[in-house]
Amino acid sequence: MKVAIIGSGTMGSGIAQVAATAGCEVKIYDTNQDALNKSKANLDVTLSKLVEKAKIDESEKNRIQNNISYAHTMGELSHSDLVIEAIIENLEIKRKLFSELENYVSPETILASNTSSLSIASIAASCQKPERVIGIHFFNPAPLMQLVEVVPAVQTSDEVLQQSVQIISDWKKVVAVAKDTPGFIVNRVARPFYSESLRMYEEGVADFATIDWSLKTIGEFKMGPFELMDFIGHDVNYIVTETVFTAFYFDPKFKPSFTQKRLLEAGFLGRKSGRGFYEYSKEMPSPREDMTLAKSIFDRVIVMLINEAADTLFLNIASAKDIDNAMTKGVNYPKGLLAWADELGIQWCVNKIDELYNEYHEDRYRCSPILRRMAKETKNFY
Repeated sequence: MKVAIIGSGTMGSGIAQVAATAGCEVKIYDTNQDALNKSKANLDVTLSKLVEKAKIDESEKNRIQNNISYAHTMGELSHSDLVIEAIIENLEIKRKLFSELENYVSPETILASNTSSLSIASIAASCQKPERVIGIHFFNPAPLMQLVEVVPAVQTSDEVLQQSVQIISDWKKVVAVAKDTPGFIVNRVARPFYSESLRMYEEGVADFATIDWSLKTIGEFKMGPFELMDFIGHDVNYIVTETVFTAFYFDPKFKPSFTQKRLLEAGFLGRKSGRGFYEYSKEMPSPREDMTLAKSIFDRVIVMLINEAADTLFLNIASAKDIDNAMTKGVNYPKGLLAWADELGIQWCVNKIDELYNEYHEDRYRCSPILRRMAKETKNFY
């Protein structure tokens, strides 16, 4: 199979490595020659490390590298069976690219975007054959993260959806099919992990270190929300939150935080700039190790995550299995949120959210109808 990747940044290069490892003939195209050179050098370093760790041998390294070539013109992509775009998250730039791309590839070529939150339908509408356009969203780093969200637009043909799911499955990835809605599954369902933690900080419930410690200790999350936002970078995490909030017609569930916005405005982007919620040149602050407080912090965050996962199922964005797979394989949650809801008890979830609503009377704390219905019927997700 012949695969073209447009964009030679971290994500594009990672996807190319995945496809080449699976035996595909891959071409990476970028208008920036320096970026292509950097992509080639980084791949060599990455594969050499895998050889050192005995994950692959030298012949496998050579096989993968020989499967990748570097294109300097779009015309070199003409024989591709699949093109995956991994460029800047800007809708108009993507639409222009897809429209131009059609002049070079065959009518049967599948055109995919790796966008994390933009409308696939809008990208597809820029094409003469919108039925062959689809979202194929990898997570960073693409070679390591198991999940790929496959997102058909309203225009996407069933055949292209089935082909795309098969291709990504053949690349040994876990596929979650999602409806073309803002944030798809992961970037939608994960919002409360950040937003409710920020809300508790702003209310003075606890400091960053204590909230992070609470969720790692009680919930067994690998990273706390503030650690994770600093790791991702506020130039990325805040913008996704703002994009999802705007795209959902300013639904208060997705409202961004001024605390994070001010960090972005100050240029305190997290680890990449040396300072975010934490200052990385200084010793990390110690949490308040109060288990009662930790439990209340965990309860509030987990029920908001469960509520969003339930709403995602209620609105037919994805299946229960795909939602849980997305969160465990895409962002390394210790459990699927709907399975977690069964474990905690559906009625407990309803009661906890109603407690929050009764305290705040804010629409962000509205209980998903599916949870209330299931509690009434004493049903579980599984």
